Amino acid sequence: MPTRRSLLAGLATLPLLPRMGLSASAPHRLRLAPAPIQIAPAQYGKTDLWGVNGSVPGPALRARRGERLRVEIDNALPQATSMHWHGIRIENAMDGVPGLTQDPIATGEVFTYDFALPDAGTYWYHSHAQSVEQVERGLQGPLIIAEDEAPDVDQDLVLMLDDIRLAGDASVDAQFTHPHDRSHAGRLGNVMLTNGQMEASFPVTQGERLRLRLINSANARIFALGLQGLTGWIMAYDGMPLPTPEAIPERMLLAPAQRIDLIVDVSASAGEDAFLIQFERDGGYAQAIFPVSAGTSTTRGTPAPLPPNPDHPIELSDADTVTLRMEGGAMGGMQSAQWQGKAQGMRALAQAGQFWAFNGVVGRPDKPLVRASLGQTVKIAMVNDTSFPHAMHLHGMHFAEVLPDGSLGPLRDTLLMMRGETRTVAFNAHNPGKWLLHCHMLSHHAAGMGTWVEVVA
Repeated sequence: MPTRRSLLAGLATLPLLPRMGLSASAPHRLRLAPAPIQIAPAQYGKTDLWGVNGSVPGPALRARRGERLRVEIDNALPQATSMHWHGIRIENAMDGVPGLTQDPIATGEVFTYDFALPDAGTYWYHSHAQSVEQVERGLQGPLIIAEDEAPDVDQDLVLMLDDIRLAGDASVDAQFTHPHDRSHAGRLGNVMLTNGQMEASFPVTQGERLRLRLINSANARIFALGLQGLTGWIMAYDGMPLPTPEAIPERMLLAPAQRIDLIVDVSASAGEDAFLIQFERDGGYAQAIFPVSAGTSTTRGTPAPLPPNPDHPIELSDADTVTLRMEGGAMGGMQSAQWQGKAQGMRALAQAGQFWAFNGVVGRPDKPLVRASLGQTVKIAMVNDTSFPHAMHLHGMHFAEVLPDGSLGPLRDTLLMMRGETRTVAFNAHNPGKWLLHCHMLSHHAAGMGTWVEVVA
């Protein structure tokens, strides 16, 4: 099996993916189909991916806040599928969750998604059917919603950060239901990718101001990221602008499905390279390279905050609170859990590939975790009683963490819960429908970590 180092050792620079976008003025047709693509060095051959219009990741869908997006999904895959529009506060019927909001799109069928875009920011689309395999093989892409007034930058760059697990011939490792992945940290890849490339390069000039839209589209990897030769500010988390830009720390953790918008200035000198660095236990590696050419050394000030998105106030004084306890996994203390309507022991659950539970229930239950009235504030106390981190994602709405002093943190749609942590989030139930709440380590979701909330108009 090729390791990251063995692949990088033979790597020749690969061509960049085209920086394509699709206009919001007409319906878009996305064809999902097998797409052998050369992502490894040539001696390994092409990788058996599933592309969106022939590319991995798929084309960037671009629109403006307040518009509608209409997308026809043409399924030419050997499996049924669906498409989730991650982070969009969307009409429930368009959310793309088989068995909860729609039937899966069968092979040979076309399904049309048509929805409003209430918020500007960095979002993404990905399969929500058999996701461990389908997202790994490439059914993903950026969804960029422009502000009414864009920030003053010289380049606006999307960086989709991913990993993929390849076999010795550079084919995708087909063990998508391996018990170790399901019961431990999830399916981790052995090759790192940015925009589908092992070595992504973005030419810049000294002194340029860049907007970097970082999207973690990996199955399970938590990226620990840093910058070299770039200085700047965090502008938004998960598409939601910060009221005041934050200084970029030495390391940023980006969990699966999370996004961070940065505005950075190129501080490296001409002839040098700047880097987005991915840290591992044995050091830092270039996740993306920014070759620097001659420019200016003019210093710019702190950028103005991005325009805020529509507000749905979170009133903690009137909130109802529920608890979500995460249990199970390797080294967990769970002995049995409810699954498919009856109690099951861990041996039976493991034989069925189920290793995790929320509140003692494996998989999506018949009843919601909470049923809320429209406009009600809901608090969820999340308890990670497991030995592994979990990226908890709520569909249809954004939440804020309730901090120890009672204030609210920034709005997000995905929260990284480390082992042993207890953290509380709150959201305004402003969007009617049945909304999935699950771990976005996709093997964990497939192995039991999924529930839902219902907002009743």
